[in-house]
Amino acid sequence: MQILRHFNILRAINDLRGFLAQEAPHKLAFLLLSVVLFGALLIGFTIDSHEEPVYHRDIVYVQQWPADRTNAQIIAQQKIDGPIEAKRAAEAAAREKETQEGFKRLDDKLKKLGI
Repeated sequence: MQILRHFNILRAINDLRGFLAQEAPHKLAFLLLSVVLFGALLIGFTIDSHEEPVYHRDIVYVQQWPADRTNAQIIAQQKIDGPIEAKRAAEAAAREKETQEGFKRLDDKLKKLGI
């Protein structure tokens, strides 16, 4: 705390007033403008960087099967689940194909522009 005894707020204010009195008025205006712009950018980035965390529930349901089920029961369940899984795979393939076609159209447009 011994170092703080050398600091005096009144001397600091007088020193700042003396410095500002020596500068040209247009330099002080630009100094003030630059400080305000920097502060506005800093505040803008601070406000913009605040983002609420997005919470998504990720629930996975698992079917429980008895350990002593027979092969016939397994095959019967596979016959039931087979068409459902095939439909799901077909939908996924259709979505993937649609996405690829969209990228292909974009690539063709870019090639047409010479990019």
